[in-house]
Amino acid sequence: MSVKNATPSLRKLSSLCVLLLLCAACSGTAPTVSTQSSRVSLDPARQAMAISEAKALRAKGQRVWCVPFARNVSGVEIRGNAETWWAKARGLYDRGDEPAVGAVMAFKPTGGMPMGHVAVVSQVVSPREVLVDHANWSRNEVSLKMPVIDVSERNDWSAVRLASQPSAFGSVYPVNGFIYPASKS
Repeated sequence: MSVKNATPSLRKLSSLCVLLLLCAACSGTAPTVSTQSSRVSLDPARQAMAISEAKALRAKGQRVWCVPFARNVSGVEIRGNAETWWAKARGLYDRGDEPAVGAVMAFKPTGGMPMGHVAVVSQVVSPREVLVDHANWSRNEVSLKMPVIDVSERNDWSAVRLASQPSAFGSVYPVNGFIYPASKS
């Protein structure tokens, strides 16, 4: 989905998300994230805010980057290029090799992606497939629910392929792992 082509229904969704956020603030219980359930979803208010900010940047002719988008969607408060996130998360956030909704998938830098990349898991489809939301995989665009498959030899998510084109998985990309959004206190 391109933020540029957002419809009025996205604005309605944003309003609904704000209303839900206000209601949730009164509930007193925090949402839980399960690593196994595909029924768990991202916080719709955070997601709507991230999409809205990306849309505003594009409207001003500015670039949409993966780092601020992932930070806005996930709540993982790390600054700096994507390639630094894995190391910076050490001691601040739990890290691992099991996908979970809301976790940040931290890609290692490559020749074609020298600053690395970060994406947020929006759904766990199976032990070897997830959907991610991220920005700037396609230049200056937000991509929602993009399929990603684990192609690592040890089934540890250290190598993945993304379906950048419908029904076609692209090149293999190395991944450090997942950064889980609940910070250590």
